[in-house]
Amino acid sequence: MSLLIEAKQLYRYYGEHCAVDNVSFSLRKGQVLGFLGTNGAGKTTTMSMLCGNLAPSSGEISINGIDLLDNPVAAKQFIGYLPDQPPLYKDLTVTEFLRYVAQLHRVPSAEISNAVAVAQQRCGLVEVADRLCGNLSKGYQQRVGIAQAILHNPPVIVLDEPTVGLDPIQIKEIRSLIKELGVNHGVILSTHILSEVQETCTDVQIIHQGKLVLSQSMAELDLDKRSLEDIFISLSQKDKQH
Repeated sequence: MSLLIEAKQLYRYYGEHCAVDNVSFSLRKGQVLGFLGTNGAGKTTTMSMLCGNLAPSSGEISINGIDLLDNPVAAKQFIGYLPDQPPLYKDLTVTEFLRYVAQLHRVPSAEISNAVAVAQQRCGLVEVADRLCGNLSKGYQQRVGIAQAILHNPPVIVLDEPTVGLDPIQIKEIRSLIKELGVNHGVILSTHILSEVQETCTDVQIIHQGKLVLSQSMAELDLDKRSLEDIFISLSQKDKQH
């Protein structure tokens, strides 16, 4: 499997507070990496650094072999990112917004219509393609957020809470999509829903107080003997007295 992300010794400080503390890991094609942690553990900060939206205080990040800090424009073309709040222009229709995003990602003009159509089909947006983003339900806005992350077919896809606000049928559809994406891409999935990780991910990482406290494949966890919930709670309560 080809190496898509390599992060080495990442630190991020806010004043004297160390939000991310010596985090290193990699992501390869074919992996769906579940990234878990309690609120304030450092998940979103780490993902923001991986996507180039936040500079690390120190450390190295390469995306598809390109140094993100030295050459951010070139590296970012290989990333699709859904933040925890979908980045929508609410006065544009779904199609208008996705065409605009395709232009931002420098999708060739002749390929934009097909790229938008494929993203809308994969994310279940065909029936709302001509509606304003601002008039959509939370669930459909979330789908548009996923569509904008995948429409330029990036090798790396980073999804922060992608099923928030979706109904059970939509959740099942998006989980299937994530599995499908994991075949030919590398996917990082941040979520609080542990069943989502068990159903969709090949690997799991847990961050606690800025440090990685677990990084294993799902097969290595031996979940027949101990649930992912038990593992997560146990590791997330370490040093709680501090």
